[in-house]
Amino acid sequence: MKDRYAVVGPAYDLISNLYSGKSIQRCKVAHLDQLQAGDKVLFAGAGHGRDALYAAQRGAEVTVVDLSKTMLTKFSQVLEGDAAKANVRQVHSDIMQFNEAEKYDMVVANFFLNVFQRDMMVKVLAHLIAQGKPGAQIVVGDFAFPTGNIFSRMVKTVYWYMAVIFFWAMAGNAVHNVYNYPEFMKSLGLQIKEKKHFRMLSLNFYWSVLGQKAA
Repeated sequence: MKDRYAVVGPAYDLISNLYSGKSIQRCKVAHLDQLQAGDKVLFAGAGHGRDALYAAQRGAEVTVVDLSKTMLTKFSQVLEGDAAKANVRQVHSDIMQFNEAEKYDMVVANFFLNVFQRDMMVKVLAHLIAQGKPGAQIVVGDFAFPTGNIFSRMVKTVYWYMAVIFFWAMAGNAVHNVYNYPEFMKSLGLQIKEKKHFRMLSLNFYWSVLGQKAA
């Protein structure tokens, strides 16, 4: 399958930092401090890779799944010279073809689900939840659902569409409205444990949502 991130992938970090400052990076590691040594954690999508590296540095056994060879190559560069890379497994695969049901203590989808149209996003989220053990933590970090006064909602919506249209043009990602992830997570049986927001220009543009499967 064509690597849709072959063009934009090498500049992924730069684009992220220019667009969000450090907000996206902070969002991606927001709930990883709950990991314990020996925990098994699955990352859907490599992204810039520093969240997965952080998990490995905490002693977790990390699996990263990505369909883009470009993004996995970038991730390998992040791991170079770090002793924690011994705890990292990279899998070049469509996430829907990857199945290790009820293996993981935590499943992380950072800025991953937004590449799909709504119906497919729900299927992917359900598949990711299935990879977690009973009682597993499920983390979704992404653009926050627009809330606040009309001006705040308008700014957040425009900010979202600027990003989604860019990635549609560069990588063929889906164009859709901002997803209210906690509602989808609850509909799939998760208990929402915590939401952490990350601000830029005094507005909450990003959030990390922590859900938990029933034990």
